[in-house]
Amino acid sequence: MLTENQRAIVKSTVPLLETGGEALITHFYNTMLGEYPEVRPLFNQAHQQSGAQPRALAHSVLMYARHIDRLEALGDLPAQIVNKHVALQVQPEHYPIVGACLLRAIREVLGAEIATDEVLAAWGAAYQQLADILIAAERSVYDRTAQAEGGWRGERAFTVEKKVQESAEITSFYLVPADGGKVIAHLPGQYIGLRVMVDGQEQRRNYSLSAPANGRSLRISVKREPRGKVSNFLHDQVQAGDTLQLFPPAGHFTLQDSDKPLVLISGGVGITPTLPMLATALAARRPVTFIHCARERSVHAFRERIDQLAAEHPQLTRYYCYDRAVPEDQADAVGYLSEQQLNEWLPASRDADVYFLGPRPFMRVLRRLLRNVGVPDKQVRYEFFGPAEALA
Repeated sequence: MLTENQRAIVKSTVPLLETGGEALITHFYNTMLGEYPEVRPLFNQAHQQSGAQPRALAHSVLMYARHIDRLEALGDLPAQIVNKHVALQVQPEHYPIVGACLLRAIREVLGAEIATDEVLAAWGAAYQQLADILIAAERSVYDRTAQAEGGWRGERAFTVEKKVQESAEITSFYLVPADGGKVIAHLPGQYIGLRVMVDGQEQRRNYSLSAPANGRSLRISVKREPRGKVSNFLHDQVQAGDTLQLFPPAGHFTLQDSDKPLVLISGGVGITPTLPMLATALAARRPVTFIHCARERSVHAFRERIDQLAAEHPQLTRYYCYDRAVPEDQADAVGYLSEQQLNEWLPASRDADVYFLGPRPFMRVLRRLLRNVGVPDKQVRYEFFGPAEALA
């Protein structure tokens, strides 16, 4: 059990984490992934190479240390971690591996003079406290999902019913259970975990569910990434009739019940989780402002579907912003989304619920612009593709 003295020791390391946390976590990942191949499928190597994964974990460790005596101040961070873990099927036996490598990295990076036995004992107790919290929360989600109608535990075989190209970069995969059973009713905004073998190596990825729950099938819409092992495998190799292994839906970025006007803002493939949110909101007759940003018309997926919904539902207003466009593209704005456009496009009353998702630079700018135009922070929700990072 974590003592008051150990809490104080952990908090005293916050300045070290603020300046050297990313280097420490990078060393941790190199150790763990080099010596424990069984956990490699849980980590996207592209995120390792880009530094996104070390930055995200360094941020999470820093937040935990900073609020070790007041965990409620962490807000949504634990829920985000739990849902990412569930979607990738992190299990209790993985936690001791992570803990051992983390303590070893602390000692090897900070040195024995700073990372004394007392400091390592404090961090060991702190890590165990966090592990116990996450394991219990994840067990609850696993149990609840398995017991739900159409739910399951672990992986389940799904057949690719059809494959549809949505844009120059995005392809949708319609998936039905190979066992012919029902499919759990996922929440708008959730994602699934996918396990595939690529070049003889196991890979796990999360993909947003891009269609509302219907009880019989799931749809994911995948962007081809230039160096994406799994995305290129799906685009080039997987065909209708093939079988994929899926983990149950998870995700904390879900549409909340509200009678406020809804604003959905997306960039690129960030449009995917907003589609079931939009369908759900329209069914409830909520006023919706839908803003999508793309590099150009050719990579804008689902435009025809959004246009159709706008024609059918007077409460839906949609705007498209392209980095570059010609007149026939019928873009509402050209260039980057600006504060002026948000002022013009958002509901006159800023008492609206805003959800947004897209590339990190897009999200960082958008977070600032929403504040500038007067949207209350408490009514803004966002999600990350890949590791969660601060939007500062």
